[in-house]
Amino acid sequence: MQTHEKTDFGPDPLVINIHSATRRNRNFRTAIWTGNHLQMTLMSIPVFGDIGLEIHPDEDQLIRIEEGRARIQMGSSRETLDYERNACAGNAVFIPAGTWHNITNTGNRPLKLNSVYAPPHHPHGTIHKTKEDDLH
Repeated sequence: MQTHEKTDFGPDPLVINIHSATRRNRNFRTAIWTGNHLQMTLMSIPVFGDIGLEIHPDEDQLIRIEEGRARIQMGSSRETLDYERNACAGNAVFIPAGTWHNITNTGNRPLKLNSVYAPPHHPHGTIHKTKEDDLH
């Protein structure tokens, strides 16, 4: 189930400790700032969980890992994820528009990351408490 709570501070100006906000987030996805041309979400991926194989045809995406370890997979098709890397806290992942991708938690605690979409991908104020909420 997708819910909308007062957690999205865009498009108003905002200064925030994004590292702390990301680590405190307990939801699968929380939109923290949505503007007209950019959006940031916070994510918490459970142990052995993943974001799910997906593609954003019209949005570039930047993901920064704040806590945990992950396997990053990208490619030109669902069947061809020929770019694979391990990543950890402090790493940034750049995903060009039109690239299939998945991020899997390979650590022993929740993977904490933030994701920037340009242009915005999710509706203003989006909160997905679990991955299943995102699928509905």
